[in-house]
Amino acid sequence: MTTRMPALEIAVQDTAGVRVAGAVGARRIELAQALPLGGLTPSPATLELAIETARDLGVEVHVLVRPRPGGFHYDADELAVTERDVQRAIDAGAHGVVVGALDAAGALDLAAMVRLRDAAGAASVTLHRAIDVTADPVATLAAARSLGLRRVLTSGGASAAIDGVETLRAMVAEAAGGIEVMAGSGVDAASAVALAASGVDALHFSAKRTVREEGGVRMGSAADGVGGYEVTDLETARAIVAALGR
Repeated sequence: MTTRMPALEIAVQDTAGVRVAGAVGARRIELAQALPLGGLTPSPATLELAIETARDLGVEVHVLVRPRPGGFHYDADELAVTERDVQRAIDAGAHGVVVGALDAAGALDLAAMVRLRDAAGAASVTLHRAIDVTADPVATLAAARSLGLRRVLTSGGASAAIDGVETLRAMVAEAAGGIEVMAGSGVDAASAVALAASGVDALHFSAKRTVREEGGVRMGSAADGVGGYEVTDLETARAIVAALGR
Protein backbone atom coordinates (compact mmCIF):
# COMPACT_ATOMS: atom_id res chain seq x y z
CA MET A 1 0.00 0.00 0.00
CA THR A 2 1.32 3.42 -0.91
CA THR A 3 1.41 5.97 1.90
CA ARG A 4 -0.62 9.07 1.12
CA MET A 5 1.73 12.05 1.06
CA PRO A 6 0.84 14.53 3.80
CA ALA A 7 0.88 18.27 3.29
CA LEU A 8 3.82 20.12 4.81
CA GLU A 9 3.62 23.07 7.19
CA ILE A 10 6.66 24.86 8.59
CA ALA A 11 6.61 26.93 11.76
CA VAL A 12 8.53 30.13 11.04
CA GLN A 13 9.20 33.42 12.78
CA ASP A 14 10.11 35.77 9.94
CA THR A 15 10.16 36.37 6.20
CA ALA A 16 13.39 34.38 5.81
CA GLY A 17 11.49 31.38 7.16
CA VAL A 18 8.69 32.01 4.67
CA ARG A 19 11.24 31.87 1.85
CA VAL A 20 12.58 28.56 3.16
CA ALA A 21 9.05 27.16 3.15
CA GLY A 22 8.60 28.27 -0.44
CA ALA A 23 11.94 26.79 -1.47
CA VAL A 24 11.06 23.30 -0.21
CA GLY A 25 7.48 23.29 -1.47
CA ALA A 26 5.65 23.55 1.86
CA ARG A 27 1.94 24.21 1.43
CA ARG A 28 1.69 26.59 4.35
CA ILE A 29 3.48 28.21 7.25
CA GLU A 30 2.51 28.76 10.84
CA LEU A 31 3.75 32.25 11.66
CA ALA A 32 4.72 32.92 15.26
CA GLN A 33 7.33 34.58 17.38
CA ALA A 34 9.19 33.23 20.42
CA LEU A 35 9.13 29.59 19.30
CA PRO A 36 11.41 28.61 22.21
CA LEU A 37 8.49 29.61 24.47
CA GLY A 38 6.10 27.47 22.46
CA GLY A 39 5.21 30.35 20.15
CA LEU A 40 3.39 33.64 20.66
CA THR A 41 1.39 36.01 18.46
CA PRO A 42 3.71 37.68 15.90
CA SER A 43 4.02 41.44 15.64
CA PRO A 44 1.85 43.33 13.11
CA ALA A 45 4.84 44.18 10.92
CA THR A 46 6.08 40.58 10.95
CA LEU A 47 2.60 39.47 9.92
CA GLU A 48 2.33 41.98 7.09
CA LEU A 49 5.75 41.21 5.64
CA ALA A 50 5.25 37.46 5.91
CA ILE A 51 1.93 37.67 4.07
CA GLU A 52 3.49 39.79 1.33
CA THR A 53 6.37 37.34 0.91
CA ALA A 54 4.17 34.24 1.05
CA ARG A 55 1.77 35.63 -1.54
CA ASP A 56 4.55 35.76 -4.12
CA LEU A 57 5.56 32.18 -3.28
CA GLY A 58 2.11 30.64 -3.25
CA VAL A 59 2.38 29.65 0.42
CA GLU A 60 -0.55 29.90 2.84
CA VAL A 61 -0.04 31.89 6.05
CA HIS A 62 -1.64 30.58 9.23
CA VAL A 63 -1.01 32.73 12.28
CA LEU A 64 -0.46 31.46 15.78
CA VAL A 65 -2.53 33.61 18.13
CA ARG A 66 -1.38 33.04 21.69
CA PRO A 67 -1.27 35.94 24.16
CA ARG A 68 1.34 34.59 26.57
CA PRO A 69 3.50 31.56 27.37
CA GLY A 70 2.38 28.99 29.90
CA GLY A 71 -0.92 27.17 30.05
CA PHE A 72 -4.00 27.61 27.90
CA HIS A 73 -6.63 28.66 30.44
CA TYR A 74 -7.25 32.34 29.79
CA ASP A 75 -9.00 35.06 31.74
CA ALA A 76 -11.41 37.53 30.17
CA ASP A 77 -8.70 40.06 29.28
CA GLU A 78 -6.47 37.45 27.65
CA LEU A 79 -9.36 36.03 25.65
CA ALA A 80 -10.33 39.53 24.48
CA VAL A 81 -6.77 40.13 23.26
CA THR A 82 -6.75 36.78 21.48
CA GLU A 83 -10.08 37.47 19.79
CA ARG A 84 -8.88 40.82 18.46
CA ASP A 85 -5.58 39.37 17.28
CA VAL A 86 -7.50 36.69 15.38
CA GLN A 87 -9.56 39.37 13.65
CA ARG A 88 -6.48 41.45 12.85
CA ALA A 89 -4.64 38.45 11.38
CA ILE A 90 -7.53 37.63 9.04
CA ASP A 91 -8.03 41.29 8.13
CA ALA A 92 -4.32 41.46 7.23
CA GLY A 93 -4.76 38.64 4.72
CA ALA A 94 -3.86 35.49 6.62
CA HIS A 95 -5.46 32.27 5.39
CA GLY A 96 -6.16 31.07 8.89
CA VAL A 97 -5.30 31.13 12.57
CA VAL A 98 -3.96 28.63 15.06
CA VAL A 99 -5.56 28.91 18.51
CA GLY A 100 -6.46 26.95 21.61
CA ALA A 101 -8.15 27.52 24.96
CA LEU A 102 -8.84 25.17 27.85
CA ASP A 103 -11.22 25.51 30.76
CA ALA A 104 -10.27 25.40 34.44
CA ALA A 105 -10.58 21.60 34.43
CA GLY A 106 -8.16 21.24 31.52
CA ALA A 107 -10.76 20.34 28.90
CA LEU A 108 -11.35 22.21 25.67
CA ASP A 109 -13.09 25.51 26.46
CA LEU A 110 -15.96 25.24 24.00
CA ALA A 111 -17.33 28.73 24.60
CA ALA A 112 -13.91 30.33 24.10
CA MET A 113 -13.24 28.26 20.99
CA VAL A 114 -16.59 29.26 19.48
CA ARG A 115 -15.72 32.89 20.12
CA LEU A 116 -12.32 32.54 18.42
CA ARG A 117 -13.77 30.51 15.56
CA ASP A 118 -16.36 33.17 14.92
CA ALA A 119 -13.72 35.91 15.07
CA ALA A 120 -11.95 34.18 12.17
CA GLY A 121 -15.04 34.30 9.98
CA ALA A 122 -14.77 31.92 7.05
CA ALA A 123 -11.01 31.46 7.47
CA SER A 124 -9.36 28.22 8.54
CA VAL A 125 -9.06 27.58 12.29
CA THR A 126 -6.55 25.10 13.69
CA LEU A 127 -6.59 23.86 17.29
CA HIS A 128 -2.96 23.87 18.42
CA ARG A 129 -1.17 21.57 20.83
CA ALA A 130 -3.37 22.56 23.73
CA ILE A 131 -5.06 19.34 22.62
CA ASP A 132 -2.04 17.39 23.84
CA VAL A 133 -2.41 18.48 27.46
CA THR A 134 -6.07 17.44 27.66
CA ALA A 135 -6.89 14.13 29.35
CA ASP A 136 -8.10 12.50 26.12
CA PRO A 137 -6.75 13.95 22.86
CA VAL A 138 -9.01 11.70 20.78
CA ALA A 139 -12.12 12.99 22.54
CA THR A 140 -10.83 16.55 22.25
CA LEU A 141 -10.40 16.05 18.51
CA ALA A 142 -14.04 14.98 18.32
CA ALA A 143 -15.04 18.16 20.15
CA ALA A 144 -12.96 20.26 17.76
CA ARG A 145 -14.65 18.56 14.81
CA SER A 146 -18.08 19.31 16.28
CA LEU A 147 -17.12 23.01 16.35
CA GLY A 148 -16.27 22.94 12.66
CA LEU A 149 -12.56 23.57 13.10
CA ARG A 150 -10.39 22.79 10.07
CA ARG A 151 -7.60 20.82 11.75
CA VAL A 152 -5.75 19.92 14.92
CA LEU A 153 -2.00 20.18 15.47
CA THR A 154 -1.00 17.32 17.75
CA SER A 155 1.79 15.06 18.92
CA GLY A 156 -0.70 12.42 20.00
CA GLY A 157 -0.27 13.58 23.58
CA ALA A 158 3.45 12.75 23.67
CA SER A 159 6.47 15.05 23.95
CA ALA A 160 7.46 14.08 20.41
CA ALA A 161 5.01 13.09 17.70
CA ILE A 162 6.85 9.87 16.89
CA ASP A 163 6.23 8.69 20.46
CA GLY A 164 2.51 9.40 20.09
CA VAL A 165 2.12 7.65 16.75
CA GLU A 166 -0.41 5.09 18.02
CA THR A 167 -2.62 7.85 19.36
CA LEU A 168 -2.18 9.72 16.08
CA ARG A 169 -3.54 6.67 14.26
CA ALA A 170 -6.52 6.62 16.61
CA MET A 171 -7.08 10.32 15.98
CA VAL A 172 -7.01 9.80 12.21
CA ALA A 173 -9.65 7.08 12.61
CA GLU A 174 -11.79 9.30 14.85
CA ALA A 175 -11.47 12.24 12.44
CA ALA A 176 -12.95 10.13 9.63
CA GLY A 177 -12.17 12.88 7.16
CA GLY A 178 -14.24 15.44 9.07
CA ILE A 179 -11.25 17.31 10.44
CA GLU A 180 -7.58 17.24 9.46
CA VAL A 181 -4.95 15.71 11.74
CA MET A 182 -1.53 17.38 11.55
CA ALA A 183 1.37 15.76 13.39
CA GLY A 184 3.85 18.09 15.03
CA SER A 185 6.59 18.22 17.69
CA GLY A 186 10.07 16.92 17.02
CA VAL A 187 9.34 16.02 13.40
CA ASP A 188 12.64 15.44 11.60
CA ALA A 189 14.10 13.45 8.74
CA ALA A 190 14.32 10.34 10.93
CA SER A 191 10.66 10.34 11.96
CA ALA A 192 8.88 11.88 8.99
CA VAL A 193 8.27 8.66 7.04
CA ALA A 194 6.80 6.77 10.00
CA LEU A 195 4.57 9.71 10.85
CA ALA A 196 3.36 9.97 7.27
CA ALA A 197 2.54 6.26 7.36
CA SER A 198 0.20 6.86 10.32
CA GLY A 199 -2.26 8.45 7.92
CA VAL A 200 -2.04 12.04 9.16
CA ASP A 201 -3.09 14.75 6.75
CA ALA A 202 -0.06 16.96 7.35
CA LEU A 203 3.33 17.20 9.01
CA HIS A 204 4.32 20.30 10.96
CA PHE A 205 7.97 21.07 11.72
CA SER A 206 10.21 24.03 12.46
CA ALA A 207 13.50 22.88 10.85
CA LYS A 208 15.27 25.32 13.11
CA ARG A 209 18.86 25.86 14.11
CA THR A 210 20.35 28.19 16.68
CA VAL A 211 22.55 31.10 15.66
CA ARG A 212 24.92 32.04 18.45
CA GLU A 213 26.40 35.48 18.75
CA GLU A 214 29.96 35.61 19.98
CA GLY A 215 32.08 38.43 21.31
CA GLY A 216 30.81 41.86 22.23
CA VAL A 217 30.93 43.71 25.51
CA ARG A 218 28.79 42.63 28.41
CA MET A 219 26.57 45.49 29.53
CA GLY A 220 25.33 44.25 32.88
CA SER A 221 21.75 43.10 32.97
CA ALA A 222 21.18 44.38 29.42
CA ALA A 223 23.03 41.30 28.15
CA ASP A 224 21.07 38.79 30.22
CA GLY A 225 19.49 36.21 27.96
CA VAL A 226 21.65 37.18 24.99
CA GLY A 227 23.59 34.39 23.34
CA GLY A 228 21.59 32.96 20.49
CA TYR A 229 18.42 32.93 18.46
CA GLU A 230 16.63 30.44 16.24
CA VAL A 231 16.23 30.60 12.48
CA THR A 232 14.56 28.33 9.95
CA ASP A 233 17.29 26.23 8.33
CA LEU A 234 16.99 25.45 4.64
CA GLU A 235 19.14 22.31 4.71
CA THR A 236 17.24 20.84 7.66
CA ALA A 237 13.96 21.47 5.86
CA ARG A 238 15.33 19.94 2.68
CA ALA A 239 16.41 16.82 4.58
CA ILE A 240 12.87 16.27 5.89
CA VAL A 241 11.38 16.75 2.45
CA ALA A 242 13.97 14.40 0.91
CA ALA A 243 13.20 11.71 3.50
CA LEU A 244 9.60 11.79 2.28
CA GLY A 245 10.77 11.22 -1.29
CA ARG A 246 9.78 14.63 -2.58
